Parts: sequence; C-alpha cells; structure tokens
Amino acid sequence: MKIKLALLEKDENYLNRIVAVFGTKYADKLELYSFTDKTMALSCLESERIDVFIAYDIFEIDMNSIPKRCGFAYFVDYPEVNTVRKQRAICKFQKADLIYKQILGIYAEVSGSISDLRLVDDECKIVVFASPCGGSGNSCMAAAYSVYLAANGKKTLYLNLERFGSSESFFAGEGQFDMSDIVFALKSRTLNLSVKMESCVRKDSTDVCFYSSPKVALDIMELNSEEIIQLISVAKSSGSYDRIVLDMDFGMDETALRILNSAYAVIWVGDGSDISNSKISRAYQALKIKEQNDDLSVTGRIMIVYNKFSNKNGKIIEETEIKNIGGAPNYENASARQVVAQLSRMKIFDKID
Repeated sequence: MKIKLALLEKDENYLNRIVAVFGTKYADKLELYSFTDKTMALSCLESERIDVFIAYDIFEIDMNSIPKRCGFAYFVDYPEVNTVRKQRAICKFQKADLIYKQILGIYAEVSGSISDLRLVDDECKIVVFASPCGGSGNSCMAAAYSVYLAANGKKTLYLNLERFGSSESFFAGEGQFDMSDIVFALKSRTLNLSVKMESCVRKDSTDVCFYSSPKVALDIMELNSEEIIQLISVAKSSGSYDRIVLDMDFGMDETALRILNSAYAVIWVGDGSDISNSKISRAYQALKIKEQNDDLSVTGRIMIVYNKFSNKNGKIIEETEIKNIGGAPNYENASARQVVAQLSRMKIFDKID
C-alpha cells in the first residue's frame, strides 16, 4: 500500500523538483499530490484520503481542517527550525532520503500497527552473535560479518541489542532518529512499527543498515520480552533484508532462548584463553541440558570463531561438538572500524552461509 502524500508549496520549481525525485525514487511507496493553492490542497485531504500533508510555512494551516487520520508538518527553509505554530517542521533543503524518512515518521504516528510476532521466515535469516565470553570482540565480529554480507550483495541489517552497545563504533550514516525513537514506538503500542523502523534506519558507506544507539543506554533496557521479539519480527518480515545480524548479550532467559532457537546460525567468539574456553564449554553444556528439558534446538547451529588468537597462549576447544569456522589475529594499534574492515575480508565468514 502506498502512502498518499500531499505537498503545498509556493515555489513551483521546487515543487516540481521534489515531486520528480520522489516519483523516481519512491514510486512504489508514495502516491503524490502537489498544490500551490491552499484551498485546493485542503479540499483534497478528505476526498483523496491523504495520509501525510506538508505545507510550506508561509501558508498558515488551521489544524481543524486536517482530518485526524492525516499527519501534518510545515516545510521550512532552515534545518535548525524544529516547529512552526506548534507543529513539526521539516527542512526542505536537505537530501530527499532524509525528507522521505521524516515523512515515514509522521505516517507511523497516525497509522495503525501492522506488526506481528513472527521469527520464522525463510526469506530473511537471523545470524546471532552472542558470545558467553566478554571482551572477545563479539561486536567487532558481528559488524565485520555484516560488512562481509553487504559486500557480497546481501541486504543486511546490523541490529545491536546489547545493554551498552554502540553501533556508531563501527558504522556511520545520516538520519534524524535513533533507537530511542523505536523504543518509544514499541512502548506506545499505537504506531505502525514497520514504517517507524524504516524511518529510523541509517545506511553506512559499506551499505550495511543499522540503527543509531539510544540517547541513554537505559532506553534499550526498558524493552520487555515481547517488545524485543516484536522488534526483531517486524525487521525480519519487512522484506527489506536478506540477513539480520543480531549483536546481543548472551543469556539463557526465555527471550534469549527463543531468539537463539529461531536463528539460522549462532556465533560464539572466543580468544582461546583458558577462561574463554571454560565459559564457552560451560555455556554449551548448559544449553545441552536446556535442550533435553525444553523444546529447543540450538547447539547444532552454534559455531565458534577465535578472535585475537595467539598460537603461544591460545587453545582450540576440542571437548565439544561446536563447529570451528576459523580465527583471526590481534590487530594492534588499529581503530574498531579498521579492525572490522580487515576481518570482513577474511574467509572465515564463508562457512556461515
């Protein structure tokens, strides 16, 4: 279903340009109506059942004339203007992609929720990085795998759900919204979550999609079990991605086990040290017991990758059935993004797909 968008603008040249851009880039997502006359624009809102109406701020709009189901914002000339007449403002002189995402955000606030709780979907696969070992480079590996997938033509979402995770350590992209906005959308239960998530997603220069970290780490911790499942489910069923790389803290609570049980592959990252190997072995045995008592099938899909591995001090785990997909050396004096770039070029990830 297309979003019906009405634009009211005095400058015909600008109006024609933006309609042309939107018509080219988002022909399958937007149905466009453009006006230079206020009366005609307002009369269209009800007759055409417009979803989002944007008017240049020289036109003063009576909010009582806008249907309740129709979202509204003013076009403004300057990015530092956030509101006009107590209504949301969108700078008209910015990239079309950013304007489009703000339109999606408005639409999400006035449309109903269309999300469900489905994690099983063969079209999009979830690969979970959730190592029992802290400090082993789990997030670096997850980010590197995401870059590897994107470089091989897979539409990829890197989704960081760690309590104190930071996607910006590895990726950068333009956008106005972050994970805090998605948390609010989940908590409100009145938003079209799929559209809201599309409005918040950013894209790195490597073509990896991601969400900017929440303003405060506590925001992500406020999500309950069903909200976390709903978030993953909507991303999976959106049709936008071939792979979702889920970077999360390891756990064996009901939510974590449900996610692990639905994953295409579960990647554990260790460094080969005695402490790391002990934690992995104990976690593996605990999962084996869980599988015997509950309806779970996780351990057969666990793979281990050794990061920052030293031939002098490292040791490969041999007493479990975990598949070893390879290892990587320690990259000294390199930034997180440089490490990710190096790791993404290694052949270890070929064994996951």
